[in-house]
Amino acid sequence: MAFCEATINRDQQDWNWNPEAEEKTSLLQNPASRVGKREGGTPAHGAVFIVVNAALGAGLLNFPYAFFVAGGVVTGIVLQLCLVLFIIAGLVILAYCSQVSSKTTYQEVVRAACGPVIGTVCDILIAIYTFGTCIAFLIIIGDQLDKIIGALMHTPEGDASVSGHWYSDRKFTISVISLLVILPLSIPKEIGFQKYASTLSVLGTWYVTIIVIVKYILPDQDIHTGDIPTSPSSWMAVFNAIPTICFGFQCHVSSVPVFSSMERPGLQRWSWVVTAAVVICLFVYTGTGVCGFLTFGSSVNVDVLLSYPSTDISVTIARAAITLCVVTSYPILHFCGRSVIEGLWVRYVGEDVDLSRERRRRLLQTLVWFSLTLVLALFIPDIGKVISVIGGLAACFILVFPGLCLIEAKLAEIQHVDSSRWWASVLCGIVMVCAGAFIFGQSTVNSIFQDLRN
Repeated sequence: MAFCEATINRDQQDWNWNPEAEEKTSLLQNPASRVGKREGGTPAHGAVFIVVNAALGAGLLNFPYAFFVAGGVVTGIVLQLCLVLFIIAGLVILAYCSQVSSKTTYQEVVRAACGPVIGTVCDILIAIYTFGTCIAFLIIIGDQLDKIIGALMHTPEGDASVSGHWYSDRKFTISVISLLVILPLSIPKEIGFQKYASTLSVLGTWYVTIIVIVKYILPDQDIHTGDIPTSPSSWMAVFNAIPTICFGFQCHVSSVPVFSSMERPGLQRWSWVVTAAVVICLFVYTGTGVCGFLTFGSSVNVDVLLSYPSTDISVTIARAAITLCVVTSYPILHFCGRSVIEGLWVRYVGEDVDLSRERRRRLLQTLVWFSLTLVLALFIPDIGKVISVIGGLAACFILVFPGLCLIEAKLAEIQHVDSSRWWASVLCGIVMVCAGAFIFGQSTVNSIFQDLRN
């Protein structure tokens, strides 16, 4: 999961909405008749890179801890493999529904398949997900800057004397970076540097993976390895690791625009694209998770980079790379959430063609969004608390909404009810919805319980 590319249509005619049609009639059309009308220019290998780019991100830092929570290497890998099957299935289902509905964004596909009510719920959840991810990004910035400043000031590990300086205080550093860099990048209406930020994000995450693997093969003497569990303490512990995995692999919201931009888009071609992309992500996440977990064992931090000494130069570079990735990714996530909010405003309040009013509204939305995420990040020191919540939301985008879309699409083909493939598709959709709802409910309840207990 790195980020989502939720966008809204800019042309005035794209906002016309007929509530009586409920935007579902297009699902009755033959998907084959739609393929040639929406062909883009992205080759298959380019689509693979874009999907990998959308999935890889700051969630990589939490995988070693997820392996520890799951109860070891074997359980963590098996859990990933089981979820990967649903992840690939969700991506294919979204492409199928995009074909039959001729929609080019995630929320438009959900609205076309499931109606305006579920579509509105999807819009709201996308806004909440991007909001929570922005909070997580600011927490990551604070975590990494603490270590980077400690390395620059040659502070001994565990020495709290650095906290006595006002300029090294965590709240001060997060606020300064946010106000001077992130806020100005979040105000523009369009984000033209998105492709450059995406490239930085991929390079940064790959560098972190290489460092974690190298540090496992050639460990430093200063690294302390705790107990290494080989089995989960309980089944509930296994479920607690699922939100982190979902957060890491969530690329579904941005997958629909990628599919729509492909050369000769087709389900078989797209299936190979998403399979290759997910396998690449699987190797990256597994390499980081396994090596990071085996390096530290039970002493691994929720953010694996925090487990390494501040004096390690190569790890300090990795922290700087992740910080740069997060700083450039926050405006993209904010743009996604703001676009959804603006879309809801235009849809339900009315079309606003006054550019000055749009500018004032955009500025107000940006300032409120930025202020709330900054305040929450300053008072939520543990990124695990945020991941547990937005990871459950990621399960909704991976499982619940694709499952609902598949069920609705197949119900539109009720005349083929005697087909075993039809029944298998409906059953698959039901399983996905139930699994996603369970993951979302379990992770949310567990997060609330942990907060109340602590």
